[in-house]
This record gives sequence, structure tokens and C-alpha cells, in this order.
Amino acid sequence: MKTEIKTYNPFNGNQLDTYKLDSKDDLKDKLDLANKTFGEWKNLKISKRVKLLQNLANEIDTNKAELSELITKEMGKPILESKAEIEKCTLLIDFYIVNADQFLQDDIIETEAHESFISYDPLGCILAVMPWNYPFWQVFRFAIPTLTAGNVALLKHASNVTGCAIAIEKLFIDAGFPKGCFQTLITDHNGIEEIMEDEIVKAVSLTGSEKAGRKIAEIAGKNLKPSLLELGGNNACIILKDADLDKYMDTIFKARMQNSGQSCIAAKRFIVVEEIYDEFIKKFKSKVEGLKYGNPIEEDTTISCLAREDLADILEEQVKKSIDLGAEVLYGNQRDGSNYQPTILTNVSSEMPVFKEETFGPLAAIIKVSSENEAYETASNSKFGLGTMVFTSDYESATKRISEIEDGAFFINEMVKSDPRLPFGGTKISGFGRELSKEGMLAFVNKKTIYINK
Repeated sequence: MKTEIKTYNPFNGNQLDTYKLDSKDDLKDKLDLANKTFGEWKNLKISKRVKLLQNLANEIDTNKAELSELITKEMGKPILESKAEIEKCTLLIDFYIVNADQFLQDDIIETEAHESFISYDPLGCILAVMPWNYPFWQVFRFAIPTLTAGNVALLKHASNVTGCAIAIEKLFIDAGFPKGCFQTLITDHNGIEEIMEDEIVKAVSLTGSEKAGRKIAEIAGKNLKPSLLELGGNNACIILKDADLDKYMDTIFKARMQNSGQSCIAAKRFIVVEEIYDEFIKKFKSKVEGLKYGNPIEEDTTISCLAREDLADILEEQVKKSIDLGAEVLYGNQRDGSNYQPTILTNVSSEMPVFKEETFGPLAAIIKVSSENEAYETASNSKFGLGTMVFTSDYESATKRISEIEDGAFFINEMVKSDPRLPFGGTKISGFGRELSKEGMLAFVNKKTIYINK
């Protein structure tokens, strides 16, 4: 029986640390502490919760270098991108410092009653199951609005970023949040079902794979508990014939290669109208050739290893099967352990894995189409529904196509990205529910109807 978790640096394979798994008694103690803390936390004035948010932002800023290095060592993100991830967490906190009080105000509804309104009451203890690819950002975009709304949180993080999970809990404690307000569970997936079934846990938020989402939703449904699922994506990036490639190529390129391609909202299918196809291929390939592979801890490294070797195995198999079906390698397709060379595939068609499936790594699948209509039809041909991006000089025409795309996001002349000010989430097998903005703050509250007559 597994009793510990070991973490490794994916770039060099060196072991980083060993963590003892929580026993059943440890987990029960954490659940009980969360429940006890909630009884006090939910009654704390919003102004005091917001003050703690400022303390948290200060703690993050003070420890930015150390936290960034931890991300890079545990999952291989280039260090400059790790720093950017930490900085984005403070921007998120700043947003809720300014807006939390307003978001949680009662909504007055005019009826024939003397007074009627909607109040927003916290649910209680919320379980978060989070992934490794943005180990701080994805936890914070759940935790900040959820805690500020008056809930308490338990985190089950991906095992390969256990150090990040512990560091996050320490940040909350050092910022002055009550003990038990945010706790990390050191457990495996086998322990999650039992935790979810405990009556103390009132809801669950998952960012992860479709497979994990189905399992979590099944357990939550069986126990009549709300769930919020942020799952995989296979985002289309449509390049229309009037796209300004000189202006937007850096954005288009970043949309695929950021975080070594390990992002659910990355551009994965490049759908290019034939009039601009050759120009696009030339400029995109030049950008790929300019990437500097190396140790992610070095600041001049722009792309590095994948977070685990099995991820490279999966990507390699997807590429191989697609080549067998007729895809052509324009660039790359070399692999050594967890190191996967940035790769461009052309002649991609809809029956290939690199078109149908989510590809998690530095792979660009290029699809040539004959017209704008075909471009939108091809983009819509997906079981995923996280986001679509369109590059065109005629943005007004693109806005008329918004309803044709069923995704949770539609970005024109910009890469799909999460922004604290805007709701974030998907449709179809990309999940349901919304994080961030006011929507994220109200994700785990009881929207209570109040009706008063004299």
C-alpha cells in the first residue's frame, strides 16, 4: 500500500522531496477542522476577509522568487513563465479586493412584498481537485473567490506538485487566515471518493481531464453535491485570409507554445484559409525554429521538457497515429524522455488524433481550408467546447459568427486566456460552471430568496 509521494524534477530526473500520505485519521482531523473553522469564518465581516486578501498578496510578492523556482523544479515550466504565473495570482487577488464586497451584496428584487431580495450564503467546506500545469494559478482562481465568499477549502493537488500544494497552504497561514480555512490533503485519488462522500464536504471543483471530470461528477451526483468542472480543450485558432500576421504572429505562436504547450486553453488546431496558408506556415515555422530549448531554471530558456515522461508518451502516440493516417511532419517530431521537440504537422484531417483529441504539448496541427465558411465549420467539429480564437482584419464580420461557436469563449485577434474580470469555463466535454469574475464568486453560495411582509 502506498504511504508516500515522491516528487521529481522532470528536466533532469532528480528527486526533489518525499511526502508522507495523510492517514485516514489525518484526513478526518482536517475535515473536522474545516467544519469547525467554517462556523467562525462564515460570520466574519467581508471587510476583514478582504484585509486578509491584502496580506496574502503581500506574502506572495515577498516570496515570488522562491515560489517561481518551486513551480519550475516540480513541473518544468520555464522560470520566466513561472514568475508570470505568480504575478497573475496577485492580480487576481487585487481584483477581488476591489470587487468582493459589491459581488456579495444582496440583490434587491421589486415585488409586491414589503421587502424581497436574494442573499448569498456560503455553502461550507469545498473540495478542490487541481492539476499540475498551472499549480498556483488554478488553485488561486478557485480559492480566492470561494474563501472570500465565506467558504473554507480543502485542496487535493496533483501529486507531482505536492511541494506547491504545501507552499500554498503556508501562504494562507502566514497571511493570517484562520487555521483550517485552507488545507492541503496529501492523499491519492483512491481517497477522494471517501472525502467527497463525507457530509462535511458540500461541493467540489475540479480542473482536470475529461476522465477525471466524469468520475468526480458521478460521485458528486450520487451524493447530491454541486460540482464545477473545468476540463480539457481542443481550441481552434482560425486564420482568415485578411489576418494581419505581422501584427499577431507573436500572439498566435504564444497561444500554442506557452507552458511548453501544456494548457487546456492552448490553440491546438490551426485552421488556415488557403489564400494565407503559405505565408502563415512560413512565419509560424520561423517562430518555432527560434525557440530556445534548455534547463527551465535558466531565464533565456523559452521552451523545456514536459512535466512527466508519460505525457510525452501520449503525445508521441497521437502524432504517430496521425502520421499513419496521412499527416506530414513539417518540423520537429523528435523525442527523448520527457523532452518533446516542438512539432508542426500539416495535411491534418478530421479523423486524426491530433484533430479529434486534446494534445498536451508543443504540437501544432495545421488544417488548410478553402473558405471562411469551411473554417468555422471545421472549428465547430469538436466534442470539446472551451474556446475558439479568430484572427482577421474584419472583426465586425467575426462578431456575427459568435453564435455559430458553442464554446465557452470566443476571442477575436487574441489568444484565449483566463482573466479575473471575465467568467471562465467550457461547454460539451470541456465541463460546466464558471470561475472568475462575479460568476466565480457565486459558484459556491446558496442564492437564498428572502420575502418579507409587514
